Amino acid sequence: MKQLVIGLTGPTGAGKSTAAREFAALGAQVIDCDRLGQEILDTPDCRAQLCEAYGEEILSADGTVSRPRLAERAFAAPGASARLNAITHPLILREMNERTRLFFAQGAPAVVIDAALLFESGADAACTVCVSVLAAPEIRLERIMRRDGITREQAQARMRAQKDGDFYRQRSAFLLDGSGEAEGLREQTRLLYQRLLEE
Repeated sequence: MKQLVIGLTGPTGAGKSTAAREFAALGAQVIDCDRLGQEILDTPDCRAQLCEAYGEEILSADGTVSRPRLAERAFAAPGASARLNAITHPLILREMNERTRLFFAQGAPAVVIDAALLFESGADAACTVCVSVLAAPEIRLERIMRRDGITREQAQARMRAQKDGDFYRQRSAFLLDGSGEAEGLREQTRLLYQRLLEE
């Protein structure tokens, strides 16, 4: 049987987390790359590379990486985060591939790679199919403000920092519409998952 690896992505506020939870509820194993990235920061290999790049000042008193301090240095100048990505992305991809292999060895029907930077990180190369969740900008704006308790301006800045809908449309085999209610998105996810398992 062909191993089904679903790459799941989309801009902030579109509904990617709702789709990921539905895939998990349907029996797929979901790898949350955001969470994986957090875990990777405190591995000895990553910590050493980050200290070399940004200085030991990024460490907390207990020797773990201080995320606020790292962010302050990593995003200090335009393009500065490229260095951070160059360190973390290969480590995240390695761990992602290892977990994918393990899940299939345990009999998982499918693995979902939940990644905001699916295409930018190169994680899409490990996927059988890529799916993007999109939603109207105004709806996303309202959701981000409500979810994160931030101002309209802050939410707009976050949205501007991400790719537009066309970027995702051009790179995805399937699109899910997250503009409506959560149940509608869950239903679309169920139908798509069924179709992918049958193909």
